[in-house]
Amino acid sequence: MADKKDKEPMAASFDITQLMPNHPRYTTIPDALFDVRSTFGLDVDWQVPGFSAEHPNVPTVDPTYQFDHDTTMAILAGFAHNRRVMIQGYHGTGKSTHVEQVAARLNWPCVRINLDSHVSRLDLLGKDMIVLKEGKQITEYKQGLLPWALQNPVALVFDEYDAGRPDVMFVIQRVLESDGRLTLLDQNMVIRPHPAFRLFATANTIGLGDMTGLYHGSQQLNQAQLDRWNILVTLNYLEHDDEVQIMLAKYPDMDTEEGRKDLSAMVHVADLTRQGFMNGDISTVMSPRTVLSWIENTRIFKDRDMAFALSFLNKCDETERPTIAEYYQRCFGVDIGNRGTKAN
Repeated sequence: MADKKDKEPMAASFDITQLMPNHPRYTTIPDALFDVRSTFGLDVDWQVPGFSAEHPNVPTVDPTYQFDHDTTMAILAGFAHNRRVMIQGYHGTGKSTHVEQVAARLNWPCVRINLDSHVSRLDLLGKDMIVLKEGKQITEYKQGLLPWALQNPVALVFDEYDAGRPDVMFVIQRVLESDGRLTLLDQNMVIRPHPAFRLFATANTIGLGDMTGLYHGSQQLNQAQLDRWNILVTLNYLEHDDEVQIMLAKYPDMDTEEGRKDLSAMVHVADLTRQGFMNGDISTVMSPRTVLSWIENTRIFKDRDMAFALSFLNKCDETERPTIAEYYQRCFGVDIGNRGTKAN
């Protein structure tokens, strides 16, 4: 739930009438205001714009989702005030999901693009493609996802932002400005952003490169581009009790004395791996996503120890498995030293 210590009023509410000129193009702008306290459970007096009716590409609402206070406020500022928001943090903390779940409650269309090394500038901007029309092959220009998103009321999320290729990064750089127009040179076209276009990004590093060895392929970001992101927020692992509550919300049938005890021990194992990583004892971290997989695999195999090996232990270096087995024994009193798959 929200952090109760911050009860100061936020910035003035968004004036929705500022984006409502009498022009047919603007029929797809936000037409409703959502109270942050009742919609997201945050103890602030703030309203954000959204859509009264569901649009295409709106994510599905997860009623069990628990919003982090600072991250949610940063994302809401992005939606309400057209700020460019980057969310940085360890894997499995729910960075992209956070944006999706905020968009889902605002009925705001949301599209994610994973900036892996295979995404080129042509994929983003568009390119000539051979299409079949009336039985004949012709060359036709197909617009990319970035120009399409710019012209529509869409929250565009760049996942793995720090893994993008340099040529792709420079394409994005101009769009990062709030009035950022996109110039398509081969089409002699300048695209103005739709008033309800929003831009977000998620990254495992802060743009300075990977210092931990966890995220191979991450690159240093151009500081001129990083400077164009208006808000940068860090989302890392939750406190023990909060993480347990999330698991209970996902699996309410475990809300028994025995179930809560098992869940607390499972999260405690995850906590120990995170502490071990920070201390340099192990190189693999157990994320909340891994804990969820462990729970689901336990239900499939009816064997918690086996599910742990399949969900996490087998991903670890063989030399580190005795340390992880020690964590497991401290939490469950069970020796799983021989459960892991032997490395070749």
